[in-house]
Amino acid sequence: MDEYMKPGERLAQVDAAIAAVLAGGQSYKLGSRSLTRADLAQLRALRDDLAAQAAQENSEGLLHGVYVARFDGR
Repeated sequence: MDEYMKPGERLAQVDAAIAAVLAGGQSYKLGSRSLTRADLAQLRALRDDLAAQAAQENSEGLLHGVYVARFDGR
């Protein structure tokens, strides 16, 4: 993966890799050659990390979506 890609772009690639593993299995064999795809657990962990990075990148500050209420007396 390109290190200069934004987390959202990398997330799309990881989702495609997860889909490939789910559709075709973890490994397969063609004649005498065998291929093992990326580990599904590692891909899911990477997806979670990239999703958090993308959400942080899209937020409007440290406490985006947080409201403060002040109540004076009763």
